[in-house]
Amino acid sequence: MSTVMRIAVAGTCGLALIIAREIHDSTSHQLIILSRSPQPGLLAQGYQCQVVDYNDPSSIQHSLMGVDTVISTVTGNAQLRLIEAAVACRVRRFAPAEFEGQPGLRAQNGLLDRGRGAALALLQHYRGYIQSTVFVCGILYERFSVNGMISHRIGVNSGYGNEGDYIADPRNMTAMVPVYDSAQNLANLCLTSAYDVGRFVVRSLDMPSWPQEMTMCGERMSVNDLVGIIQTCRGRQFYNVQWQNPQGLQYEMTMAQMRSDVPEQKRLAALIETAEGRYDFVTPAYLNAAYPDVHPIRFRDWFQNNWVSVP
Repeated sequence: MSTVMRIAVAGTCGLALIIAREIHDSTSHQLIILSRSPQPGLLAQGYQCQVVDYNDPSSIQHSLMGVDTVISTVTGNAQLRLIEAAVACRVRRFAPAEFEGQPGLRAQNGLLDRGRGAALALLQHYRGYIQSTVFVCGILYERFSVNGMISHRIGVNSGYGNEGDYIADPRNMTAMVPVYDSAQNLANLCLTSAYDVGRFVVRSLDMPSWPQEMTMCGERMSVNDLVGIIQTCRGRQFYNVQWQNPQGLQYEMTMAQMRSDVPEQKRLAALIETAEGRYDFVTPAYLNAAYPDVHPIRFRDWFQNNWVSVP
């Protein structure tokens, strides 16, 4: 029987609530949700919530008393203060707000960093006092959702969470596809649904220790195959497709920089990192191998379910 722990989930975005719900429904661990504002709706559902002022270290420390593990979905200075408070309260483990590609392949202080590199550096600094891991899940299926990933309250501040912002616009059947890597090989990526991310994260809570990174994968495929699946599920062809390699994307980036178009720069940065393999890793992934009884949903099935009512 696993030890009952006190788990804090920091944030109330869609992914945070998926993880919190999985802890609440599938384990006997004590759960506390940390939020910047009162959450009467969550309280009414039986969740324990704590309002936290991330500008006040004593407020954060108060919320972390007795906590074994923190799972963070907050970024920037708030996450740095959360890490400091976790160390001060002798929290045993901390999972920072990553939940995408391999952080080692992210451009340093780039458009997509959002302060996460600083959080990893701080956790490395405190590695003798607190254990940490990065959950690497590749691209979330929800990026291809009807109304975009932000409709699930995920990636609201990422700069490319709207429908059609990443690779394909399934409604209008247009696409900018990072199909080749710099060596002109077909680019690959790993994708996982947010629901399966939640399941794998919660299963990992019972591990006696965490490695520095834990990969998980719903499905690995080439970017070319991804576009083909979307076409098949939509029952129509893309009528406007730009097939790109890293050099072409860099040219588009230069043009966006000349226009000072920051949203376009963020969208292009994600495509460049896709072409360069940041969202691809060796399968079977670490958590898939550790928990073979967890069967992630296939991308095709997820996409069909998500778009079934859209003409």
